Amino acid sequence: MTKRHKAEGIMKILDRLYPKTPIPLKHKQNNHFTFLVAVLLSARATDKVVNKITPALFKLADTPEKMMKVPVKKIREIIKPIGLSPAKAKNIKALSKILAEEFGGRLPASFAELESLPGVGHKTASVVMAQAFNQPAFPVDTHIHRLAHRWGLSNGKSVTQTERDMKKVFPKERWRKLHLQMIFFGREHCPALRHKKDACPICAKYGHSG
Repeated sequence: MTKRHKAEGIMKILDRLYPKTPIPLKHKQNNHFTFLVAVLLSARATDKVVNKITPALFKLADTPEKMMKVPVKKIREIIKPIGLSPAKAKNIKALSKILAEEFGGRLPASFAELESLPGVGHKTASVVMAQAFNQPAFPVDTHIHRLAHRWGLSNGKSVTQTERDMKKVFPKERWRKLHLQMIFFGREHCPALRHKKDACPICAKYGHSG
């Protein structure tokens, strides 16, 4: 079975299990800035923890202009339950200032400009480009990296290589939705620990390793 045929079968299973893919991070509707901050906070943290603290943070400041005026110490107090909070607090303050002063308070819709912001790496930029700006992007996190290997779609040692491999086997118009479908699937059916291959709807059929 070719990787392309395997990918087609996997998409059918994911479409059946997750026909709708709501964004799991809480942010203010049609507010790209709050979405960026939520995604930045989610690095090395669960969506559940992020969603507990973002309402308080965005009540305090939901635009770059407002956030740049909040002391780093205050931001850190709110986001303290999240991993790497000292660095994230500094980055949120710094990127807010840049967005307010250099981009007119708007989020730039390009990978290069997003990745130039403090604390915004390729994966964060990819999520924002895909979900906020509806651009074809395939963000690869630890869930997707694990699944791609288990399903024999990539043997990449890095998320960068895995991203390239996934873009080759899945059609571009499906990247945005697949990213979320695979995250949901990984959490529910294909966890890193105590994974039962025979009980996993995809690994049982297409998996090549535990």
